[in-house]
Amino acid sequence: MKKTITLLFVAILTILIMVACSSDKGEKDKDASKSTNVEVNKTGFPIVEEKIKLSMIAPGIGLAEWKDMATLQEYEEMTNISFDYETPPMSDFKTKLNLAFASGGIADIIYAAGTNNLTPAMETDYGEQGVLLPLEDLIEEYAPNLKKVLEERPDVKKSITTIDGHIYSLPVISSGPTSIWYKGPMWYNGKWLKALNVKELPKTTDEFYDLLKRFKNEDPNGNGKADEIPLLDVKMDGTRAWFLGAFGMKEQGIEEINGKVRYAPKLPEYKEYLTYMNKLYEEKLLDPETFSQSDEQKKAKGQANRVGIFPDYFSFFTTGEKEEDAMTNPMFQPLTSPFSDKPLVPRSPGIKRGAFSISSGNQNPEASIRWIDYFYSPEGYAFLNMGPKGALWEWADEEGGAIVNLDPPEGYESSEEYRGTLTPDYGIPAPSLSGPVEGKKISEFDKFIESETNGKIDPFAEVPFPLVYLTSEEQKQVNTIEIDLQSYIQQMEAKFITGVEPLSNWDKYVKTIEDMNIDKYIEIYQVAYDRWAAS
Repeated sequence: MKKTITLLFVAILTILIMVACSSDKGEKDKDASKSTNVEVNKTGFPIVEEKIKLSMIAPGIGLAEWKDMATLQEYEEMTNISFDYETPPMSDFKTKLNLAFASGGIADIIYAAGTNNLTPAMETDYGEQGVLLPLEDLIEEYAPNLKKVLEERPDVKKSITTIDGHIYSLPVISSGPTSIWYKGPMWYNGKWLKALNVKELPKTTDEFYDLLKRFKNEDPNGNGKADEIPLLDVKMDGTRAWFLGAFGMKEQGIEEINGKVRYAPKLPEYKEYLTYMNKLYEEKLLDPETFSQSDEQKKAKGQANRVGIFPDYFSFFTTGEKEEDAMTNPMFQPLTSPFSDKPLVPRSPGIKRGAFSISSGNQNPEASIRWIDYFYSPEGYAFLNMGPKGALWEWADEEGGAIVNLDPPEGYESSEEYRGTLTPDYGIPAPSLSGPVEGKKISEFDKFIESETNGKIDPFAEVPFPLVYLTSEEQKQVNTIEIDLQSYIQQMEAKFITGVEPLSNWDKYVKTIEDMNIDKYIEIYQVAYDRWAAS
């Protein structure tokens, strides 16, 4: 009996040892599968001597398949890194990305998602879960261009570093005149100003009102009809920020003033903004179709020369003019009012988050970070933005670094349309150090934009609120409050401006906001701001 028990014990022990060895071998095989043992060159090209292939998910732009883009084809030759691209249309990208995360089948690289699709909360959650890799050590060792930028721009580093101290996603870092634009500017119709002999742009809300009255009553488009629309917008999305500034606010939401966080839509100054816009609406100085028309309808009115002042990225997007003619349309001059004697406009921080992440299934994270790092150099960005030599540019003086633009091939309406077939840096937040391309001749229009920006935005611009990260608990609380709050604010703005809701109901409106737990909402963002400021 004793011998039988001994033999049974030995048999069980042997089985356990065999299982343990098998398990250990499986773990070793699993570890081995995570590393391709491909040596990564820390400088120069190629990035790897032995060719590797990775997978990427990105929002498609619809002008060409990414595998056919000349920029990506040439970069593959330079780096020895190729990709399997999954590029669903932008309208479907968020759904596809969420499904990929949920299924555990996320690609090696998430490219140009942006914060609307890869939100700060997702960065934090998937980072803490180990689905996204922390990037700061990889940056330190394999990304000299980005490392240099982060050392020179500590505001960027702390804006992409989550609460646990890790960086899970890289940004687009913008430079140049338009990088400070929070929204597209507002533009005056230069033809109308000339017709009315306007020599100086309005600088106060009263002067602006007087000019709008002239636009309405003095037939500046010269067609003998009373068809002029002095001020045009779609749902106030383009003009709101510029008028809020006249009353001392930067954003229709959370904003920071001298370290203090507040919620603008419940302030007395916001009531004054609504009162002013209601006056413009009632007198038909603000387009009566502001809250019902589409962007296409807005542009049609602009192209018919019916509009006096309007928002857009560039004025010719609305008017349909050529660039050289658009230089007669001056940018809006920030206003003061009886309630704020300091011009104020919102300023972009010049950072777009959520542009590049590496998943934990990526077997070549070192090569991946080196692949993207090139685009954080001036040379790399120029290549990403304009494509290979001979497509849209040639050397005018290679030694001096000067380039000359080339016309697009026949069949393309514009250089931009052709550019969208060459590179992914077209209409999506492509991770890079973006800005003016070195060596490229500055056009007269670009000089005009820079001059207008330097004179009318830069001196008065402040970031409404920095890019912060919230804890999971903070994010849950904010989401609960925000759903109803933002919808209510937008609805009431339209009602107050159009007069559907009289401004005599202001106190009732404020009480409703307070009942939505606005104090907690402000408190969360104050804590987040303080944490950001101290980081």
